[in-house]
Amino acid sequence: MKKLLLGNEALAQGAIDAGLSGVYAYPGTPSTEITEYIQKSRIAKALNIHSKWSVNEKTAMESALGMSYAGKRAMVVMKHVGLNVAADVFMNMSISGINGGLVVVVADDPSMHSSQNEQDSRFYGKFAMIPTLEPSNQQEAYDITKYAFDLSEETGLPVLLRMVTRLSHSRSGVEISETQKAQNKVKLPTNSTQFSLIPAYARGLYKNLVAIQPELEKNAENSIYNKLIKGTDKSIGIIASGIAYNYLMENYEDETCPYPILKISQYPLPKKQVKYLFDTCEKILVLEEGYPFIEEMISDFLGEKRNVIGRLSLDVNRVGELNPDSIAKALNLPIEITESKPKVVANRPPELCVGCGHRDLFDAINQLKKEEQSQQVFGDIGCYALGALAPYKSINALIEMGASITMAKGAADAGIHPSIAVIGDSTFTHSGMTGLLNAVIEKTPITVIISDNSAIAMTGAQDSSATGRLISICKGIGVEEDHLKIITPLHKNMEENVDLIRNELNYQGVSVIISQRPCVQLPKEKKDKLKAIKSVSLN
Repeated sequence: MKKLLLGNEALAQGAIDAGLSGVYAYPGTPSTEITEYIQKSRIAKALNIHSKWSVNEKTAMESALGMSYAGKRAMVVMKHVGLNVAADVFMNMSISGINGGLVVVVADDPSMHSSQNEQDSRFYGKFAMIPTLEPSNQQEAYDITKYAFDLSEETGLPVLLRMVTRLSHSRSGVEISETQKAQNKVKLPTNSTQFSLIPAYARGLYKNLVAIQPELEKNAENSIYNKLIKGTDKSIGIIASGIAYNYLMENYEDETCPYPILKISQYPLPKKQVKYLFDTCEKILVLEEGYPFIEEMISDFLGEKRNVIGRLSLDVNRVGELNPDSIAKALNLPIEITESKPKVVANRPPELCVGCGHRDLFDAINQLKKEEQSQQVFGDIGCYALGALAPYKSINALIEMGASITMAKGAADAGIHPSIAVIGDSTFTHSGMTGLLNAVIEKTPITVIISDNSAIAMTGAQDSSATGRLISICKGIGVEEDHLKIITPLHKNMEENVDLIRNELNYQGVSVIISQRPCVQLPKEKKDKLKAIKSVSLN
């Protein structure tokens, strides 16, 4: 059966067909559609596949590991910067290993379409010493996901599956199975100490991880996803990984490239096949989406770098995405590359929706900024990050999830006043609560504004874990009730809101203001439901 699917949807269908029992994730572009596809799948519902959103990536990965511990197949999904949040458990579970198949899907975002950096997750796979897979097209995204679960159980290790934005968000016809593999039955680990990483046990487990590396390399050498194509023109040998292979082949209408090509979609790097290219070709061109990961590794095991070109040599663009044209340029193919765009497709700066509550909140903050020239506002990740841009320019710093509160605290410790943190409701439960606790313990003079729109709005208005819980969470953390306030960000309330925020800025301790107004993109039924929840939470 053939379906027209996004790369993310093909991957999700592959997981369902592989006998998945649970997917755990936190929304993040470009990975969100993977979990959403499973949530909407009638087959997944019939099979009772767990697919609820997690509070953050760390809780998602730990939950997936718990399902694997019970012998079931589990998948955890996130964007690249989310892997930083989950890195603790990620690095440790490479040592403990798995019981049921466990696949970690990370969607990287070259060119930073919706991210703070271009981080390449393949380095995490190498760091953890686990198999890493990198599909080159939508069909492979489907097939390689099914293979990933088998590989995980065969090696006893989690498997990292890396996607990138263009593959995640482009469509193609995908041949899929009409049947699903039966889910694993519950089966506890046979080794009772496997998941207890106290030093006495972890040392032995780490030795096992190191000992299995030659087997992982052999597996990659023989993988059907690593393919050596022996071309006729040996003046250049091409190493193309993941989607870069797809871009390369788009330059050849009949898909016949004259040069030898090593297509790589499974790591560790297949060293024998790389050596063949070096021994038979005059020059090596490395094409890879992301950092010069392969390019750097080649010199590690071949010693002196012999005539290698790629991102490091700047023969391929060092930053941003690849595309067929940039690869054609590296190969000196006769293709005209133009940077100019028709007016109709010119870039437009993002902006907050008309009627968005964040707009009125930033207007209030900016009104106070006229009074307090030293006012510093620390922002966070969400739609409200647009407050750093015109016309608001309200936010002075924006680094990563949860940093607003802790950076505001550090600035206040340094003597900055007023020091304001602006954080969304979902980001607050994701990674802001601990920073607030830290500030409460030290009675730091900061004002925390939780811009509560009752949704994870930036990624599609998924349900927020904070809905109906913010007041009790803040009280539980220890915020004084006299300095826990609620405002409704509307233009008609501007003067009242400015007065309230001004008063809290003058308080020499932690104050929390919940700016409460549902996302304008939410349907009416959901907004009505939220009104009932808010009513209960206030009583």
